Amino acid sequence: MEMNTQNNIESIYPLSPMQQGMLFHTLYAPDSGMYCTQWRCTINGKLNVSAFEQAWARVVDHHPVLRTLFIWEDSKKPLQVVRERVNLPWANLDWRERPTTCHQTSLSLVEPEESLETFLQADLEKGFELNQAPLMRCTLIQMADEIYEFIWTQHHLLIDGWSLPIILQEVFAFYDALNCGDDLHLKTPRSYRDYITWLQQQDLSKAERFWQQALEGFTAPTPFVVDKSFDSNSNQKQTYNQQQIKLSAEITAALQSFVKQHHLTLNILVQGAWALLLSRYSGEGDVVFGATVSGRPPVLLGVESMVGLFINTLPVRVQISEETELLSWLQQLQIQQVDREQYSYSPLVEIHRMSDLSWGMPLFESIVVFENYPTGASLWQQNSNLEIANIKTITRTNYPLAVVAVPDSQLSVQISYDSCRFDAATITRMLGHFQTILAGIAINPRQRLSELPLLTEPERHQLLVEWNDRQTVEYPHKLIPQLFEAQVEKNPDAVAVVFEDQQLTYRELNCRANKIAHHLQTLGVGTEVLVGIFLERSLLVAAVILGILKAGGAFVALDPTYPQERLAYMLNESQASVLLTQKQFVDRLPPSGAKVVYLDSISEANAQENEENLVSKTTSDRLAYVIFTSGSTGKPKGILMTHEGVISRVDRTQKVHNFTSNDRILQLGNISFDMFVWELFIPLLTGARIVIGHPQKTSDFDYLICLINREQVTIARFVPPMLQMLLEQKEFTTCKSIRRVITGGDKLTVNLMAAFMNNFSADLYNQYGPTERPSSITWRCQKSNKTSIPIGRPLPNTEVYILDKMGNLAPIGVVGELYIGGSGLALGYLNDPILTAQKFIQNPFNDQPSSRIYKTGDLVRYLPDGNLEFVGRIDNQVKIRGFRIELEEIEAVLSQHPELLEVVVILREDQPGNPRLVAYFVPQKGQVPTLDTLRNYLKEKLPDYMVPSAFVNLETIPLTPNGKVDRHTLPVPDASSLSQSISFVPPDNATQEILAAIWSEVLKLERVSIYDNFFELGGHSLLATQVFSRLRQAFSIELPLRSLFELPTIAELAKRIDSIHSIMKQLQANPLEMSNNREEVEL
Repeated sequence: MEMNTQNNIESIYPLSPMQQGMLFHTLYAPDSGMYCTQWRCTINGKLNVSAFEQAWARVVDHHPVLRTLFIWEDSKKPLQVVRERVNLPWANLDWRERPTTCHQTSLSLVEPEESLETFLQADLEKGFELNQAPLMRCTLIQMADEIYEFIWTQHHLLIDGWSLPIILQEVFAFYDALNCGDDLHLKTPRSYRDYITWLQQQDLSKAERFWQQALEGFTAPTPFVVDKSFDSNSNQKQTYNQQQIKLSAEITAALQSFVKQHHLTLNILVQGAWALLLSRYSGEGDVVFGATVSGRPPVLLGVESMVGLFINTLPVRVQISEETELLSWLQQLQIQQVDREQYSYSPLVEIHRMSDLSWGMPLFESIVVFENYPTGASLWQQNSNLEIANIKTITRTNYPLAVVAVPDSQLSVQISYDSCRFDAATITRMLGHFQTILAGIAINPRQRLSELPLLTEPERHQLLVEWNDRQTVEYPHKLIPQLFEAQVEKNPDAVAVVFEDQQLTYRELNCRANKIAHHLQTLGVGTEVLVGIFLERSLLVAAVILGILKAGGAFVALDPTYPQERLAYMLNESQASVLLTQKQFVDRLPPSGAKVVYLDSISEANAQENEENLVSKTTSDRLAYVIFTSGSTGKPKGILMTHEGVISRVDRTQKVHNFTSNDRILQLGNISFDMFVWELFIPLLTGARIVIGHPQKTSDFDYLICLINREQVTIARFVPPMLQMLLEQKEFTTCKSIRRVITGGDKLTVNLMAAFMNNFSADLYNQYGPTERPSSITWRCQKSNKTSIPIGRPLPNTEVYILDKMGNLAPIGVVGELYIGGSGLALGYLNDPILTAQKFIQNPFNDQPSSRIYKTGDLVRYLPDGNLEFVGRIDNQVKIRGFRIELEEIEAVLSQHPELLEVVVILREDQPGNPRLVAYFVPQKGQVPTLDTLRNYLKEKLPDYMVPSAFVNLETIPLTPNGKVDRHTLPVPDASSLSQSISFVPPDNATQEILAAIWSEVLKLERVSIYDNFFELGGHSLLATQVFSRLRQAFSIELPLRSLFELPTIAELAKRIDSIHSIMKQLQANPLEMSNNREEVEL
């Protein structure tokens, strides 16, 4: 502001806290149109343009606040300055004769509304110079005879929504008087300065106690979950859009009746509905959002007719217990609102300081505005012969999402949103959910919160029907041996399995299996008799498994590399009556009650054994195998899978991949791992060939590449880490025979997918499925701009449901737990009916009593295109290198070590793509166990993949306020070698000294280290503006306000300033380079 025109200054006074916040956000994003308000309408009738313009000028003269500007650069605190006289910027545009143009792609004309929207967008983005009054402008566009579009744009720093009708009433009052030749004199309004004075008299100490108690324990803003990832420090321009719905007159009337009957307000219903929506979206029972309050203190006489910015935005914290009765919950919200409004004068920046949130976190990212002031056009259409229509108001805030509710005969709800954070389709769904909750509230005041619906009917149909395969296919008369024998009959001389320099045809494999089956039956093996297999991958394994199934039994896979204690538990738990092995493994066998049969001994003795197919008496619903996986009790759990489960898996996989007898499928899975089952039965039941990788050479990539090329492998399954390592081998690109690679068991990254697709023309599939219902979901990878790889869509004959904690369907984009159904579910867990009942439950979305779904414990969400995205585990179960691991099992085993007091195990990924298990322990008093001791202790009891790669000795395990282990604060391994605190480091150059002096002055500190964080020292957005005012004077450079947020230490900021000075000196020395290098100078 030019201060030399002193005679044009009427008043100078401080800003309200709300004004300070708006000023900061406007300066932070000066080109965004932030906090610009655009009010527009259509005027029909014979408008006296001159009188209309004069009427607006009279209103500006009448209200000092409309003649206000703001200064902040040469002042310790920002100030508002009222001019005595201003000229209102006014533009009259005539679009009546504006030519229309045709779209190149159609014959339709460009509508005037399209041009108007372009104008409105540009007008809003134009913003204002805050140090020049008035901060408002008017545009009158004549669209046709007696049809005008009027646009009034002003900065929100001046007035709030309550002030709008007051100003508009006065405009039309002056307009009517001018048309009649009258000289209208309105009563002098009370000055906005009186409100500022009242604010300064309020006692913040009482407010501080209230807000500290209200926000105690709230440490992170409520996440949206459905928003897109967005880097706030990026140069991506933020754009804002709006969507609006109107509730039907019937629903609106029902809500008004509801609040009247129960002595509530419609505002409380709107806030309650938004709290429920945030809770359902985030999965949290404790949410916070902002609510705008009128801020007009009743003690201030005449405040209801004052013009200015009185509103304030306060945090609303809501606790949601889904079992709570709706009415009592709403009544409690209303009580809390009354309590809050006693402290509605509290500055938001101070409330944030009183909370437990760290400096960089917002208290909330959404606000709810309930416009409970009169807005109807009838208020200002007094005696004029004009018709006012199409009234619209747009205000851009600094919040990513703002909900504006306007009561009328049809309740209107508008959402203004940052389109960098939200897709239009997401907001459309959000409005639908909001409307569904509001409509549900009016139905029954005594219902529980969990009973309130969220999904619209179209979305519910989409989730249950369109994106789900609910046509369950049964396989009542098929068994695994029968399907295999059908392939034998079809192609008896085709090679079935290859291992090193050995191979078996389908006929030969069938004969061997039959011999084993007949022998097993002589040992008492029949329907569902469990037979242990203690073997490595070899040519023999396929014949052994088929032989067990042909005899009617079920196999239990036991890995010879497992510790004896684990093997002994698995044998004892399964009560296997027979154990098939080879003499080379005799030293690794744990003692058990099973009859041990050495296959290398019986092969010669039983040379004349019957080779004919057996007639099985078992059925498809009977047990085929038991696979043990990690269990949360510290002991592995056995999963029971039937013949039908295997056949269903083969069938749904085949419908996607269509394997043929020409395919050669690589087998690398450990025999006790679910991947092995896929690699065994998929080829044998479809006529393909199994190519077995040597069990001792699977980590030898030269061997694998040679094997793939020699055997012309066409199909391979790799866990992502192995695929990553193979891609690092140049020779892997020579494997041209591969037509399809299937990944699973671990997270497939975007970079890994891109690396594969850049080197191979083969298809890449990302597959998902727990051992309890494997091969359930898949996605064919394709080049895209996705930031994460989806796990895909359900395979045929698969039902999937994403449910929240209360068992309700989660909306698209919202994280929930994945439940899987369809034919082929495991029977349950061996000898554990309680766990089986917990994990395999009745399907609430299927009328058939026998329909079950499996509770996976995996957190996923639907993407808008119907694909599923994996988010994480609901418990401590993780996957690493394809192995599913219960962290609690490792903790349970390690806790048994006599020298340890407490143990916590987590999965860390401090380097992207390199997950690892880390164990944290507190030793017993006086004990100092070595890391080798702990590692060897676990190796005796757990498989190698379950042994942590790092062990960290702690004095205490960190806990959250509610006493749970705070896993997020566990240190990075070897962090003890780093300094735990930053000591004082003084400035070491002139720039740093100036910055340190500025920070000390603004923050009122005696000294500041060059590595101290401005915000952690108590700095906030308003103090940041003071820092930059001083920087401008000290260094004569213009830095954007966001620089302090990006560079919050003196060391970082000084480096940027010195860099800019250096570049400026170079440009001054060589002006010819200025134009060429201009874009390289980043402030």
